[in-house]
Parts: sequence; C-alpha cells; structure tokens
Amino acid sequence: MAELRYLTGYPPQLIEQVAALRDQGRLGDWLQQRYPDGAHDIQSDRALYDYAQALKQRGLKNTPPLAKVLYDSQQHPVRGTLGTHTRAARVQGGKLKTRHEIRIGALFRDAPEPMLRMIVAHELAHLKESEHNKAFYQLCEHLAPGYAQLEFDARVWLIWRESA
Repeated sequence: MAELRYLTGYPPQLIEQVAALRDQGRLGDWLQQRYPDGAHDIQSDRALYDYAQALKQRGLKNTPPLAKVLYDSQQHPVRGTLGTHTRAARVQGGKLKTRHEIRIGALFRDAPEPMLRMIVAHELAHLKESEHNKAFYQLCEHLAPGYAQLEFDARVWLIWRESA
C-alpha cells in the first residue's frame, strides 16, 4: 500500500477499494464518472488570481487582500504540498504591511475544477485561521461545499495520475 501514500489515515477498507480500482485499471473511469467535465480552463496565473478573488469575495469579504495567486511548479504532493499560503510582513514607511500570497501546485492545471476549488478554498481559509482546527475546516466547507469528499477525490486523482 506504499503507492497509496496520499490516503494515509483513511480507513483500510476504503484504501483497499481504491487499490482494487487502480489494479483493475478502472480508477480513471471512476474519476471520469464523478467529474465528467474533466479539466478546467483556469490555466493562467491571472485566471487563477481572478478565480481565487471571486471565491474570496463570495465567502471571505472581511479578510486581508491577496497580493498574488499563482501556479507554482515547486509545489508537489510528493514533497507534501498541494498549495501554500504565505504572509510576508515588511515595514513600509512607518507602517507594517503584510502581503498574502497563495501558490497552487501547477499539476492542478489538469485537475477537475471542484478539486482546484478545494485547494484554493483551503489556502483562502488560512487568511482567517492559521491552524488546521475545527473552525478552519468549517470555513473550508463554507467555501467549498463537500470539502472532505473533494479532498479525498483529489487524493485519488493524484494516485491515478501517478499510476497512469
């Protein structure tokens, strides 16, 4: 089960089901059935920024502005990151200014839109909650309904990409 590292912590019977689908070569069919629209059309950094801003406007109006949102080829699930939110504080004049940046793994250019929404929602939630606590996951669910299922599906999608 070492190849299913993205499912660590999930129940063994669920991992076995995913492994069986992968071994039978049906994992791609399962994903296609769940996400028939396939990959999204948010391909540029500008389009990703606009997408994140729209999601932020819908669910997090009273949070700090985003300085950057971009695809980053350095973000990779094997190294443990799908996306990151960073705060860069610096003194400007007599004030302390904080810039918020979100970087999303470039491999999510090819993912279905709901999976991209889940990653963006996760990083946006860090604008309000820095820790992965109950309030954080409630905020993720608010921004991307069905968040937990989307996260599981994204993990299965990563397994499928590696096995294809």
